[in-house]
Amino acid sequence: MQFVRYTTGDTPAWGVRRDDEIVPLTGLREEITYQQLTDPGFLRVVEDAVDAAEDHAVPVADARLLAPVPRPGKIVCVGLNYHDHAEEQDEEVPERPLLFGKAGTAVTNPGDPIVHPSDLDEVDYEVELGVVIGRTAKDVSADEAREYVAGYTAINDVSGRDAQFDDGQFFRGKSYDTFAPMGPTLVPDDRLDPSSLDVACRVNSETKQSSNTEEFIFGVEEVVEYISGFTTLRPGDVISTGTPGGVGIFRDPPELLEPGDTVDVEIEGIGTLTNPVTAERD
Repeated sequence: MQFVRYTTGDTPAWGVRRDDEIVPLTGLREEITYQQLTDPGFLRVVEDAVDAAEDHAVPVADARLLAPVPRPGKIVCVGLNYHDHAEEQDEEVPERPLLFGKAGTAVTNPGDPIVHPSDLDEVDYEVELGVVIGRTAKDVSADEAREYVAGYTAINDVSGRDAQFDDGQFFRGKSYDTFAPMGPTLVPDDRLDPSSLDVACRVNSETKQSSNTEEFIFGVEEVVEYISGFTTLRPGDVISTGTPGGVGIFRDPPELLEPGDTVDVEIEGIGTLTNPVTAERD
């Protein structure tokens, strides 16, 4: 079951994507929340509602898809979380998750442009599995962690490498507006196994990253346990779980994003998130 936020006019709505159509969920009595997506009973209600509303489906081509979490309370990113990414940097595997923050205002929609800032030369792509928190989590054990997850989405953790390296830390280089494309769908936790998903990134249709979340150093359960051990995770918070090998900055020579490029990040079961790259306007 793939949930989508979308609009065919001015008002955002929730629906369920089925192939090339979106079945609207306007007939539900309950307002959809991230917490409800952790409830198997609610998901069964949604399935019944989708079956009943099939005749009201709209073509995906006639809708504008929106980020499933437009205003996350916080985005917590995990660095160096794929074995193949550690290998390409010749880095030791970390003993615990390496974390940094990304501003929630960096989120942008599927299809909307990634704006290449005029003050950066090295803008990079990173396909990442996003974990959307559905229930307030504090000191959660790994065994319980998935009970607190609303679902999964795709994130392009766009990175300004020159800002990142000049500053000696990640926040500015990761947080420019439009540097967190998200979508195109949100898949509930009980409908997807986050530990065995193919992930890929393509620039102008050329594959740059191709891996599987089996390469995770720290799985979703371990990451939720670790983060909730020192800060409270709330519904609508997002964890970006790291990227595999193949990023542009570590290619020889580097292959970085330029205005006019198109970036696709694809995650098995979630879909393909596509964004053009445009120059910053004066």
